[in-house]
Amino acid sequence: MAAREYGQYCGVTRALELVGERWALLIVRDLLVGPRRYGELAVGLPRIPSNILAARLKELNEAAIIRRVPHSRVIVYELTPYGRELEPVVLALGAWGFKAMGEPRDEQVITPDSMTMALRTAFRPQVAATLPATAYSALFGPAGLLIRVDGATLDVSRGDGTVDLAFAAGPGIRRLISGELAPERAIATGVVEVLRGSGALLDRFANTFHLAA
Repeated sequence: MAAREYGQYCGVTRALELVGERWALLIVRDLLVGPRRYGELAVGLPRIPSNILAARLKELNEAAIIRRVPHSRVIVYELTPYGRELEPVVLALGAWGFKAMGEPRDEQVITPDSMTMALRTAFRPQVAATLPATAYSALFGPAGLLIRVDGATLDVSRGDGTVDLAFAAGPGIRRLISGELAPERAIATGVVEVLRGSGALLDRFANTFHLAA
């Protein structure tokens, strides 16, 4: 199924032939959050041409990385068990790429699925296990995330709920997660806007989610 073949007998080569085409791993990233309809995938990847999205889904399906399943009279795409094995790879790539992100450009956006995976990447369960259970509501652009941390367990979902701290942030949240910006400075400079609850809880968030830049 690979559009590109490298002519080498190697596991890395084969992996790149399967998921190395442009957009393929980003489709996998979003499906790691949960099953998605075609339209939901298109919204989450706003720059992907429709013909490329269709081609990648076909290729990933043929490689048994994803599958099409009926759900409430519509077709959704979900990862197979083989596809879910890519999760540690995607998380490791996210941590590695985080080091080279730099400052966000005006045209760059955060999507709910990309931020969900970023939070999974930055989550420090060994630290969270020492802190009280905390629920956060985070507004990244037009969509909100409900982030629940209970001991070493992280749950991220879309929507609202009872939370201890609600805040809004843009791509500059990277500076908080990297430790480049202290929580109080993130609030003072407008990188993070506290919507509800005590701003002091942003310290707990920054301790729970951290990636070295």
